[in-house]
Amino acid sequence: MICFKPRILLMGLRRSGKSSIQKVVFHKMSPNETLFLESTNKICREDVSNSSFVNFQIWDFPGQIDFFDPTFDYEMIFRGTGALIFVIDSQDDYMEALARLHLTVTRAYKVNPDINFEIFIHKVDGLSDDHKIETQRDIHQRANDDLADAGLEKIHLSFYLTSIYDHSIFEAFSKVVQKLIPQLPTLENLLNIFISNSGIEKAFLFDVVSKIYIATDSTPVDMQTYELCCDMIDVVIDISCIYGLKDDGTGTPYDKESMAIIKLNNTTVLYLKEVTKFLALVCFVREESFERKGLIDYNFHCFRKAIQEVFEVRMKVVRSRKHQSHLQKNKRPTPNGTPRMPL
Repeated sequence: MICFKPRILLMGLRRSGKSSIQKVVFHKMSPNETLFLESTNKICREDVSNSSFVNFQIWDFPGQIDFFDPTFDYEMIFRGTGALIFVIDSQDDYMEALARLHLTVTRAYKVNPDINFEIFIHKVDGLSDDHKIETQRDIHQRANDDLADAGLEKIHLSFYLTSIYDHSIFEAFSKVVQKLIPQLPTLENLLNIFISNSGIEKAFLFDVVSKIYIATDSTPVDMQTYELCCDMIDVVIDISCIYGLKDDGTGTPYDKESMAIIKLNNTTVLYLKEVTKFLALVCFVREESFERKGLIDYNFHCFRKAIQEVFEVRMKVVRSRKHQSHLQKNKRPTPNGTPRMPL
């Protein structure tokens, strides 16, 4: 069977926080509830299909996985992988984790040199700012030195400081997922055109369910700005669930009419609009620019239409690939040597 969804692997030592990350980001579990999660003892697979852009599989691996076990077909697993997230517990002695990281990366790279290697330096909520920076620098240095000693300097590792108790884990996952979206340059270009013609300071295209932003414009991302966007999405969804349903309880709380305006006390306006049933555009606008709301709404209408066209092109490509794989499967000979009859 040919799988068209990119695969993201969650790996790391036991109790490093892999399952907690998955539950908080994709299941809206409260970070405090993750304290009661049992340790993972088998590979857990999950499809994430929140939108046509955020469409992948997550494989959560137990920390005690043994690459040398003959029953572990690491070649098959790494061959179909788009990103490998290795989680390191920053509050623990990470020497063993670095050794496991090196083994994992070298094995995976030999099978599939196109994998994105993403290192989550996790549980940093318990560290001071200086300690966070020092820990990241030390892990970065040691991991790259190990690769250089093995003659693998060309392998690129990306590092993120993460915690499930703030928005850092959502931002890190956003960066990981964006690398798996082939339409990312198109989306960024559309956002750049939209903000430059609308007098908007910053814009994010969010997946509403997971609060992963799948694209933003080319201006730098400020963590506080991102956190405000996440909080706004939570407020809009929570209020919509209370007041957005019909009297008989039917309907959906988030639909094409969904929009919200929040005025901050620093002359900035937060503006949210529905793009598709899974995606929302969240913008930062100055109050004086927001007075031209008619212009912003017209440009948004053009932006939404362009996004829908990108969706349609992607769906045609996916259908074409599936059709080709179906034809190839039917062309394969049967065990007695005769060609397969088309279905």
